[in-house]
Amino acid sequence: MIHIRSLPRLVSPFCRRMSSSSGTEVPSNELTLSFGSPYKVFYDRKIVKQVDIPGLFAYSGIVKDHVPFITALRPGVIQVIEDDGASNKFFVSSGTATFNADSSMQILAEEACTLDALDASLIAAGLQSAQDQMASAKDDVTKAEAQIAVEAYESLARAAE
Repeated sequence: MIHIRSLPRLVSPFCRRMSSSSGTEVPSNELTLSFGSPYKVFYDRKIVKQVDIPGLFAYSGIVKDHVPFITALRPGVIQVIEDDGASNKFFVSSGTATFNADSSMQILAEEACTLDALDASLIAAGLQSAQDQMASAKDDVTKAEAQIAVEAYESLARAAE
């Protein structure tokens, strides 16, 4: 029987062989961003200067030649600084961000919109409703679900300010 702790040792050599046989990746002089949701593509292999993302544990600023990574996204604002210095901000509900050795970056959001698409009055009403549900929750599951809703609405409210 294989212990779960030994899996990385079993898989790692195979993954290294696979990645080394897939060709050589050359770091790019530019950060290339692809960013979208199931409903809209915001960037399709566009050259940008920097991308700030709400990672699972912290906000991160990504520029070309960053160390490769993959992270889950929490609800929050993604800021994209264009090559000309212009800045665009988007709210994401969740998703993943991947940065590759060739300075390409992919962001896949479950839901995303520009900040000007947020309706502060609807967000405030939703936050109040979620807080009321949390206060009146009779069991742990209902309370946890309401807490998640409160946190999501609080992220939306901060983004809409």
